[in-house]
Amino acid sequence: MHSHIHTVQDLLVENTPLPDSNSDAIAQNLQNLINLELKPRVKDIDEKGEYPKAFLQNLGAIGGFGQSVPKQYGGAGHQGLKFPVQMIEAISQECLNTGFITWCQFACTWYLQNSDNEYLLRNVLPKVASAQIIAGTGLSNPMKHFAGIEKIALVAQRKKGGYILNGTLPWVSNIGSEHYFAIAAQIINSNDYLMAIVTDSFPGLTLRCNSHFIALEGSNTYACIFKDVFVPNTFVLAAPCEEYVEQIRAGFVLTQVGMGLGLVSSCIELMQEANKRLAHVNCFLDDCVENLENELESLRLHTYILATEIQSPESIRNDFFKKVVQARATASELALRAAQSAMLHLGAKAYLEGSTVSRKLREAYFVAMVTPALKHLRKVLSQMKDTAV
Repeated sequence: MHSHIHTVQDLLVENTPLPDSNSDAIAQNLQNLINLELKPRVKDIDEKGEYPKAFLQNLGAIGGFGQSVPKQYGGAGHQGLKFPVQMIEAISQECLNTGFITWCQFACTWYLQNSDNEYLLRNVLPKVASAQIIAGTGLSNPMKHFAGIEKIALVAQRKKGGYILNGTLPWVSNIGSEHYFAIAAQIINSNDYLMAIVTDSFPGLTLRCNSHFIALEGSNTYACIFKDVFVPNTFVLAAPCEEYVEQIRAGFVLTQVGMGLGLVSSCIELMQEANKRLAHVNCFLDDCVENLENELESLRLHTYILATEIQSPESIRNDFFKKVVQARATASELALRAAQSAMLHLGAKAYLEGSTVSRKLREAYFVAMVTPALKHLRKVLSQMKDTAV
């Protein structure tokens, strides 16, 4: 069974055609973008921290982020999130840094399209969906806060025409000068929260780059400091936002599975290549190619089914979200196993500085550590189990 991906066409067309004749064109355009603009730059993205902004802009221009966006806001209007999952998967197979920032841009598109705020829907969503505006997702801290892992980082004070925000978000990716990103803050003197879109052009909002990572250096990750930042009502996604968070959470988590699928797929390809010379001894390792292929195919099909159902009324229910959380946890576990196995399959070759498989190993840790991290996902699953009893 050979389930790894050779081309984006395999992924987007043969596997699951979009309900529209433009699926072939988008798949071809995406494949061309990956081959021409991403492959030659992967080493510089990883080793020099080059930020692939032009790739994101070109991906937006071919309609990559707008597939699930309603037609009246400039999108293709397709139901479900299968395409975004597959797009992130195909890009992550080549470069997880770029797959991750693709997810960040998509996530902000997803928040916007689920808001009731007409100003954001009409004026901001079309520009984010086409990547004319580059956008990030500042929801790492609130997602951990809602899971009981850490305190909320931002607080909001009501003021005429909007809110004043204070606090610091330690890590927000895919941002920079004039980029937009989403935030959540607790409203002072209440148990309510708001979600909003902000940009560093709001007075009092400063971006700082204090850290360097072992991988994903080209993700434009900054600390964001809020000092009396006024956010007008026109930029508020939802307040209070409890129901809104239930609407967006499954899409937020499930589309990240694409990162794991792409990474595992590329590790399998590396292992198959190694087995041309070393199959006679690699057969003694755990996690052989066939086992990982079967597990990848199973996770992929399950993820695609969930992604197809994600905009149905059932998708905000807890039992659906539990399946999404489990799929995301499985993606983390599989990424760690596949990357380790690829290292061992290639042997000394993998241990050379600058080897592709050493990057895959560093990327696999990111899949398991980025919010929601594997420990976060397991905590949520444990809580769901307790409430079900």
